[in-house]
Formats: sequence, C-alpha cells, structure tokens
Amino acid sequence: MKRELSIVKIGGNVIENSSELNNFLRLFSALDTHKILVHGGGKKATEIGQKLGIKSKMIEGRRITDAGSLDVALMVYAGLVNKKIVGTLQAMDCNALGLSGADANLVQAYKRPVTKVDFGLVGDISGVNASALKNFLEMGMVPVFCALTHDQKGQMLNTNADTIAAELAIALSSNYKVTLYYCFEKQGVLMDKDDEQSVIPDINWTSYQQLITDRIITDGMLPKMENSFRALKSKVARVCIGNISMLESGKSLYTTLSL
Repeated sequence: MKRELSIVKIGGNVIENSSELNNFLRLFSALDTHKILVHGGGKKATEIGQKLGIKSKMIEGRRITDAGSLDVALMVYAGLVNKKIVGTLQAMDCNALGLSGADANLVQAYKRPVTKVDFGLVGDISGVNASALKNFLEMGMVPVFCALTHDQKGQMLNTNADTIAAELAIALSSNYKVTLYYCFEKQGVLMDKDDEQSVIPDINWTSYQQLITDRIITDGMLPKMENSFRALKSKVARVCIGNISMLESGKSLYTTLSL
C-alpha cells in the first residue's frame, strides 16, 4: 500500500499576511504525511522590484519576465520568501529544505516559445527528478519549492507555482498516494463569486465543462482547474481547492475535484 504524500501550494495573498502565513505553516507542519510545499510570491516581487526601479510588465494579466524581473524573482522567491518559510517551519519542528528547480536538478524546464506574446524568461516544465525527491522525503526532509526552474544550461526560469505543484504530484504519484492542495484566499470554487459561502463541494470533469459554459469558472481559476484535472488524469489520488483551513482535520467547506 502506498504511503500518503500531501503537496500543498500557497499563493501570494497568504504569503503577504504574516499572521495568516504562520497559521498556514502551523497547519502544514501538523500534516501527518510526507509533505511538500510550493509557494509563489509575485506580489512581494512586484513590491521589491518597484523599490529597485524595476517595473513589472503584464500582458493580458500575465507577467512578462525580462532579465531584471528574473533577478528580482531569484532574490525574492528563492531568497526572502523561501528562507522565511523554511526558518518558520524549522521553529515548528518541521525539517524543511528550501529548493528551486535547479537544486539537485529537481525540476527541468525550457523557455516558453514565442507565439503572439513573448513572455520572456518563463519556463514550461519538461521533467521532474522524482527519485531525488523521494530520497529527500524518505530522509524525513520537507521540500519547500519556490516558483523557479532551470533549463540545464545555466538559465533560471520563472515558472507558474500551480504548474510546479501539479508536475511534482504527477511525478511522485507512482511512489505515493498523492493529495494535491491548492490553497488560496477563497473557501473553494464559488458558484457566486460575491458569496463566500457558495462553495461547490464536488466538481467532476463533466460538471467542470458545464461550469465553464455557464461562465461560473473563468479567468484566473481556469489554469488552476486545468492543472488539477491534468493531475487527476495522471493518477494523482485527490485534488482539493480552498483556503488554509482545509488542512484542518474535520474541515468540510472546500472543493474536491474528481474525474
């Protein structure tokens, strides 16, 4: 029987609020499984970049990563945010190990090809070193990934944290029974975006298609959902979407996805 592995992705809104981040890290450290944390940090990178005179560039709501923006991402994601999280987890008796995709060649990627938009130094994932990750987990380590990968030629790449979490879950699903958690500020996927209590508890592939048709699921939620269903189709056991409280045992208000 496969042992359980929890892969949890947290977004910028949790990271920005120190009290909420500490609450989340307490819940995460208490998970009684093998576990991996994946974090973003885009808002903090924008803030630090502005102080350094490096402006964020966005096209259609998506970040463009030039050389200056990548330097900021390296400093903020892999440095400031990652090490604060690792330090806090260590204080909670959770043996965290701060990582980017370049460390131990754990997540390989290639620069996204230019189509109608050139996203710059953004990476699309090509591989995950599952055997090295398994070794870290079996040693009792808790990997903490920032949203950076590499192309194996010395170039670091900014990479979507939701996608990193999904790819890690897929790569490790042959060794573990994996639950993938996407934590953000809402309690789950909402039927009515203005009603925090209108959480849709269960979504399968068929109902997902209908929710898109009805324009209940739109915009930024679409990539998260696509990653979720791709993970489920690749033998990830379970995907949950909600706020940090879904990590509490007995908590029922969040969205569970299934095929």
